[in-house]
Amino acid sequence: MNTRLFLLRFKGVILFLLFVNYLSTAQEKKPVFSGVERVKMFSKQKELVQSSAYKDLHWSYIGPTNISGRCTDVEAISPRGQQYSIWIGSATGGVWKSTNEGTTFEPVFDEMPTASIGDIAIDPQNPDVVWVGTGEANIFRSSNAGCGVFKTSDGGKNWELMGLEKTHTIGRIRIHPENSNIIYVAATGHEWTTNEERGLYKTTDGGKTWDKILKINDKTGVFDVVLDPSDPETIYATSWERMRLKWNDPRTFEDTRNCGIWKSTDGGKNWKKINQGLPDASHRGRIGIDISHSNPKVLYALLDNYEIAYEAEEGEVDSYGRPKEDVIKGATVYKTTDGGESWVQVSGLTPETKTYMERHSGTYGWVFGQIRVDPKDENTIYTLGIWLHKSTDGGKTFTTIRDPHADHHGFWIDPNNSNYLLDVQDGGLSISYDQGATWKHPIAPLPLAQFYNIAFDYNTPFRVFGSIQDHHSFYGTVDISRGKDRIEPVEFEHTLGAEGSIHVIDPRDNNTVFASVFYGNLARAKVDSYPESTERILPPNYPDEPALRGQWVSPIVMSPHNNDIIYFGTQYVMKSTDKGSTWEKISPDLSFNDPNKFGDINYQTIQTLDESPLRAGLLYAGTDDGRIWRTKDAGKTWEEIRSGAVPQRWVSRMVASKYELGTVYMTQTGRRDDDFQVYIWKSTDFGKTWEDISGNIPVGPVNVIREDPINPDILYVGTDASVYISKNKGESWDVLGDLPFAYVHDLQIHPRENMIIIATHGRGMFVMDADPVNDKEELLRQRRRYRATEMETEN
Repeated sequence: MNTRLFLLRFKGVILFLLFVNYLSTAQEKKPVFSGVERVKMFSKQKELVQSSAYKDLHWSYIGPTNISGRCTDVEAISPRGQQYSIWIGSATGGVWKSTNEGTTFEPVFDEMPTASIGDIAIDPQNPDVVWVGTGEANIFRSSNAGCGVFKTSDGGKNWELMGLEKTHTIGRIRIHPENSNIIYVAATGHEWTTNEERGLYKTTDGGKTWDKILKINDKTGVFDVVLDPSDPETIYATSWERMRLKWNDPRTFEDTRNCGIWKSTDGGKNWKKINQGLPDASHRGRIGIDISHSNPKVLYALLDNYEIAYEAEEGEVDSYGRPKEDVIKGATVYKTTDGGESWVQVSGLTPETKTYMERHSGTYGWVFGQIRVDPKDENTIYTLGIWLHKSTDGGKTFTTIRDPHADHHGFWIDPNNSNYLLDVQDGGLSISYDQGATWKHPIAPLPLAQFYNIAFDYNTPFRVFGSIQDHHSFYGTVDISRGKDRIEPVEFEHTLGAEGSIHVIDPRDNNTVFASVFYGNLARAKVDSYPESTERILPPNYPDEPALRGQWVSPIVMSPHNNDIIYFGTQYVMKSTDKGSTWEKISPDLSFNDPNKFGDINYQTIQTLDESPLRAGLLYAGTDDGRIWRTKDAGKTWEEIRSGAVPQRWVSRMVASKYELGTVYMTQTGRRDDDFQVYIWKSTDFGKTWEDISGNIPVGPVNVIREDPINPDILYVGTDASVYISKNKGESWDVLGDLPFAYVHDLQIHPRENMIIIATHGRGMFVMDADPVNDKEELLRQRRRYRATEMETEN
């Protein structure tokens, strides 16, 4: 070959590679961070709902009827007796309203672009006017972003978006008691990323325009606000500098400086810090505040105090089985009698009360941080923690009220009758008529269970299994004997697992269950003899080995080729060939293993794992830090396969095709980057290259993808808004059925019964008859005819 020809060919190769690189770059999807854009995306989904060929198909709620979910706020209209209205905001299940004092509730927020609620405020001048701030401000691992502030003027029949879409989370809304056009909104800001929209907002024209009247910086928002009842121009606000990291709960650090209390006496035009008497700024976490209506110079603050109470002992573990960190002072109550000029600690001043307050919120004060003052008695206060706490001596001593469910997030005292209390927690609503001495609970719990996943068995009737945030793991029965369209919701029963668990049921006995238990522990039990039959089955590490890191929801796979083989994901892929009795690591650490990203939350772990139903030993793994892997030889060698336009995002699901050997599907979620883009990928060459098949799905994030067990052309996707179906392998998508806004975390199709099952994070479990979707009977008839034709040809 002459030199000229060689140079021409070399130049051609370089140009081709540059062109391929350009195409790859050009196809990259831009992240969606804006709440404004998210609202637009959801509007497109509403259009798809109306045009969907499947819009009339019905999702049947199957339960659990005995378990509710995390609620964030409760408000009511006073005086009781002239009406019985109660409004509840839930963490991921929208807004609910009762007009009969909690006997029954109706959802009133199902058509909105979010179901995550931060706070509710009822206009004191007009009880039909209600404001809702979206985006839970508690910053759980399972919290979701909102997209602004909404208003109804007709008691919840219709809603109007009033702006502030970029705030993402709302801690408090306050309405001026004499002027309905003046509203204050405390924005705590993005959960995972910095943003300029944190702060306190005010409108004087009923929400047409907003002014940010208190701004600190892009890491510090405003959490709580109260108005002086004797002078509404006097405002108190608390600022909260916080960020949730993928490897750390929200907390203070050495450079934390901006958590504190602020006061304005001119409607928010000017502010001053009022922190005299509080701990040093580096030790101040989330602060809740309330004012005495009987003596407005008296205010109380519940402060998450990061001063160290005592050091953890060697070998101590926390409630999740992790090494215990030093115990902080935590919940500390401060009081002012001079309108905030000075604060005095009133709680925990004796050894007994000090220990009591350290246990008030555990080390999770950032989850709670709410305090209420009895409007009739300045010395009676309530603080919300793991349990509800009451003091009648101004915070010096407390008693624990244990009747309602644990983990309290919203509390309302009737201003006209302080015996009447409403409390919401992780179990829903509780009502007291005697200042907390006794409690009444709704006849039926609100259907707000926050499921992470689904497994099913082959019993008749079949059972579904799943883990529920704040409630551990449960199973329920799906009885189709009366017809697939007449399934009744049922109570669920407790089973092996934790709040975040994957379950695998052995199909050979429909009784042996495997479940991940808190951050990568693994257990096995018999369903019919749980908990007595429980066995922890992962072997202990040698002292010089790295500790196993499992995600909150750690993946388990039972091999479809040999049900004795179990795979489990930590930072390694673990394999057992004897149903979990012995184990070996069959991969290196598949995460980035960055030492700067180790904290109090397990991170850099395998989040999703699957084995090909067509070829034993062909495994795919995806991590929470965005790495994607494949092995063709049962773990002897691993190849990283993230390429092209695929971003580095949390891999929510990998599914090896049951129809084509080289085909694998993948979804990614950007929720922990405050990114709402739609990431759905397909590869037909074992992951070497990836094709974007998100098509016309307008709004993410995406949690799960599944193939139909009958029709190879059908795919299902569960997003943080709905369920989608494609009948052409992902070229185009339709919204499936009449589901309200729901965070669909998992989806399965029961192959024997041909039932679609979904686990929602905030609305429980639903099922749908798949016969009208995949035409099972017609396909089976076609296959029988095809087989008969083949046999005739052979003969």
